[in-house]
Amino acid sequence: MADAMIEERAALLGIDMSQIDLDSVQLPPGEDFGIVSDDEDLYQEDNLELDTGLGNIIIVDNLPVVPREKFEKLEGVIRKIYGQIGVIKDDGLWMPLDPDTQKTLGYCFIEYNTAQEAELAKEKTNGYKLDRAHIFAVSMFEDFDRFMRVPDEWAPPETKPYTPGENLQQWLTDEKARDQFVIRAGSDTEVLWNDARQLKPEPVHRRAFWTESFVQWSPLGTYLATVHRQGSAVWGGASTFNRLMRYAHPQVKLIDFSPGEKYLVTYSSHEPSNPRDPQRVVINIFDVRTGKIMRDFKGSADDFAVGGTGAVTGVSWPVFRWGGGRDDQYFARIGKSVVSVYETETFSLIDKKSLKVENVMDFCWSPTDPILALYVPELGGGNQPARVSLVQIPSKEELRQKNLFSVSDCKMYWQSNGDYLAVKVDRYTKTKKSTYTGFELFRIKERDIPIEVLELENKNDKIIAFAWEPKGHRFAVIHGDGPRPDVSFYSMRSGNNTGRVSKLTTLKGKQANALFWSPAGRYIILAGLKNFNGQLEFYNVDELETMATAEHFMATDVEWDPTGRYVATAVTSVHEMENGFNIWSFNGKLLYRILKDHFFQFLWRPRPPSLLSPEKEEEIAKNLKKYSKKYEAEDQDVSMLLSEQDREKRKMLKDEWEKWVSRWKQMHEEEKLDRQNLRDGEASDEEEEYEAKEVEVEELLDVSEEVLSFDFEE
Repeated sequence: MADAMIEERAALLGIDMSQIDLDSVQLPPGEDFGIVSDDEDLYQEDNLELDTGLGNIIIVDNLPVVPREKFEKLEGVIRKIYGQIGVIKDDGLWMPLDPDTQKTLGYCFIEYNTAQEAELAKEKTNGYKLDRAHIFAVSMFEDFDRFMRVPDEWAPPETKPYTPGENLQQWLTDEKARDQFVIRAGSDTEVLWNDARQLKPEPVHRRAFWTESFVQWSPLGTYLATVHRQGSAVWGGASTFNRLMRYAHPQVKLIDFSPGEKYLVTYSSHEPSNPRDPQRVVINIFDVRTGKIMRDFKGSADDFAVGGTGAVTGVSWPVFRWGGGRDDQYFARIGKSVVSVYETETFSLIDKKSLKVENVMDFCWSPTDPILALYVPELGGGNQPARVSLVQIPSKEELRQKNLFSVSDCKMYWQSNGDYLAVKVDRYTKTKKSTYTGFELFRIKERDIPIEVLELENKNDKIIAFAWEPKGHRFAVIHGDGPRPDVSFYSMRSGNNTGRVSKLTTLKGKQANALFWSPAGRYIILAGLKNFNGQLEFYNVDELETMATAEHFMATDVEWDPTGRYVATAVTSVHEMENGFNIWSFNGKLLYRILKDHFFQFLWRPRPPSLLSPEKEEEIAKNLKKYSKKYEAEDQDVSMLLSEQDREKRKMLKDEWEKWVSRWKQMHEEEKLDRQNLRDGEASDEEEEYEAKEVEVEELLDVSEEVLSFDFEE
C-alpha cells in the first residue's frame, strides 16, 4: 500500500520513478556514514526514531467521502481550515480517489512548509468536528509506519527481572561529611569531593563530551542533568554516575527542575520558514522518574515573552515557575493580563480557567506556601495606581493588596522561609525628572499581613543589590552612586522584638556590587565583581565585624557550599586568563587554588533538607563543644599526617640533594689527574696553596694620524 501511495504521489508530481536509480547514491561506509556524534555513547542502546524528512506532512482522516464533482468544494473547505495554521505547499494537498467509484477515500495528505506548522496543525485540529458524522483524526505522516507495525493480536509485554538500582543518596553518607561539586573545563566534565582537610579536591567521576552545552544539578542534589541535541538526560549513583533516564526533545536549549525533583521542564526554539514570523517554541514537562511527557506547550515566541528575566532572546526563562514548596503541586506562567496556574494532579488549569489580572507585569511564588505575589504597573497615565497583591492558591483569594503611586519600576524578593516579602519600589519625584527608591516589607506569617515602609537615609541612593539572610530575619542592601557604595544591614526585629524593622549598621565606601549570604545565615561575602576585579570581604553579621578581606582577580562567580562551611570563587572563560577556581573557608582563609584552561562552570551539589527537627538542631547547637571534640581530634590527626607527609617530602628532597653532591664529589675525584695536567703538574685543588701575583699588561688599542695646518702671519 505504501509503495502504491508513493507511485501515485510521484505521478501527481510528474516524477518518473523508473528513471530514479537509488542504488547509484554512494554514502561513506559505516552505520554513521563517517559522521560520529559527540554523545553517541549516551544513546547507543536506544532504538531512536530517526528523522525521515517527512515531518512536515500530516494525514487527516474521517473526511466526507464525496464524488469527483464535489471534490473541489471539499478541497476548498480543507484549505480554508488548514491554511489558517500554516503555509500549505504548492500541490501540498492530496486526496486519493477510489479508481473504481471515483470517490474520495475519506482521508487526505497535507504538506506544510515546516514541520512545526504540521505539528501545530495536528495539535489544533485532531478531534475537530466538521459535522456530526465527521470528526477529524489527524496524525503525522512519520507515525504511519509505527501504526502499521502494531500487531493485530495483543501480546502481553515481556516481564524483565528486577535489578536493584544504586543508592542515589549514598554521597550524603560520606564519613568525612564532605560536599561534592561539578566543573566543566574544555571538553571534560568532572565531579569531585571538596577535601578541605587535604587542601585539594578528590576525583569522583570524569567524562569527556558528557554534555553539549551545560550541566545542572537537581534542586535536592539527586541527579546531574546534561543537555544534548536529541534531548536531556539525568545521571546519578555512588561514583559511576550511570544514566538513569533520558528525555527526548530535539534541539533542547534550556532545562529546569521542579523544587521537589519530580518534574523536568525542557525548552527549544525553532526558526520559522518565513523570516518575518516569530520563532516557534516547544516546552515539554517530563516526569523525572518515568521519562513520560506529562504536558507539552507549543506556540510562537511571542506567546511566552511576557514577564521574567529574558534569559533567551524573545522568551523569559523560566517560562513556568513552581510553587507550593517541595510538593511540586502547582506551576504557573504569565500571559497577557492573565496568570495561568496549573496543578500537577491533572496538569490542567485550576478551575479550568486562568486568573485574570489586568496588565499584570510580574509574579513570584512564596518558597514554602502556595501564595502568589503579583505586580501590576500603573494604568491610565497614573490614574490607576500600581499595586502588589498576595493571592492564595488554589482558592484564588486575595490575602493582601498594597497600592503604589508614581511607580517607575518594582521588584519582589521572598525570604527563603516565606516569612517576609520585600518589594523594592522605584518612584518618580514630583518633577518626574528623577527617581528614588524605597522598600515595602510584608510580614507574611503575622495576622493581617502588616506592611512596613523603609526608606534609606539618602533617598536618592541607587540600590545596587538586595539580599535576604537565608532562614533569618536580616537583609543587606548595597546602595550609593559613587565608585565605593555603602552596605547597610537591617533586621525585621527591633531590640525589644516588637516587630519593627531596624538598622543594624552601615559600612561606608566598600568595593562591592554583589551580596552572597551563607546558606546557614550569619556570614556574608561582600563581593566586588566585574569592575571591582574580584574584591572579597568576609563579614560576620552577628558580631558586625570583618573577618577577612581578600581578592580573586577577575572573579566572575561566588558560590557557597550547601552547608555554609566553604566558598568557591571562579574565573570562567569570559576572561582569557587566570581561568579556574579558589576554595575558601567561611572566614576568608584561602585553602587551595585550581587553574583550568577554558573553564566554563562550577556548581556545588545541593543537599536535601535536614531530617532533624528544629528542637534536635537546637540541642546540637547547645552541645556543639561536646560533638566537636571528635572532629577536632580527627582534624588534629589529619594535620599531624600532613605534617608527617611534609617531613617525609623534605627528607626525600634532602636525600636527593645529598646523593647529587656525593655523585659530584666522586666525579670531581675522578677528574683530578686531568686538572693536574691542565695546571702544568700542580696537584693541589686548594686555592690557599697558590700565590696570587699582579701583572700589568699594556695594550695598544688604536693609532690615528692627523695633519694640522697652521697659518703664520708675516
